Amino acid sequence: MKPILVLVFGLLSIFLGYKIYQSINAPIEFKKVRKERFSQVIAKLKDIRNSQEAYKTVNGRFASNFNSLVQFVDTGSYTITQQKDSSFMRYNRVYQIDLQVDTIVIDTLGFVKVKDSLFKNDDRYKTMMNVPFAEGDAKFEMKSEIIDKQGYKAPVFEAKVKKDLILFDQPTDLLARENAHQSVEEVNGTEIKVGSLTDVSTNGNWPPIYDRKD
Repeated sequence: MKPILVLVFGLLSIFLGYKIYQSINAPIEFKKVRKERFSQVIAKLKDIRNSQEAYKTVNGRFASNFNSLVQFVDTGSYTITQQKDSSFMRYNRVYQIDLQVDTIVIDTLGFVKVKDSLFKNDDRYKTMMNVPFAEGDAKFEMKSEIIDKQGYKAPVFEAKVKKDLILFDQPTDLLARENAHQSVEEVNGTEIKVGSLTDVSTNGNWPPIYDRKD
């Protein structure tokens, strides 16, 4: 029986050692996976935001769906203008003399394509609706509305994705802890998003670390 007990305890020691290693190593690996995936997801959300802001500049509102947004980036153009102060003399009937009137002159200098301005020679805007690392063909949720802010009709939009979709293959306990984050150094809540349907904002809910360039 002694050799058998030695073997059993040996295997048990290996198993317990492995579990201890996993308990220490799993959170470290989770953080690596999270940072890599979140970085690519946030890069997509930034492309969506830049495209939406360009759409609003030209159309006065945000796009309600990705088909309209992609088509706009593909074919839309900015108008390049130059603004300068000017003045002219106008006869004033009250004073019965010519008086100087100040004005602003806006000249159209030309046009530039949205695609070239935002993406140069890159066509990644055509797939900016696809969620990186998610199962299947998961898409970002995106909506746009017009809200009332103290009597002002303001266009707003929001694009978002649940963390569960991005980290679907990670340990459930670590994913639950991730969804419960409330820290200035983390992406708080259960979603990664940009914009808002209740406030006039195009900010994202990620911390500044994801805005730093390598």
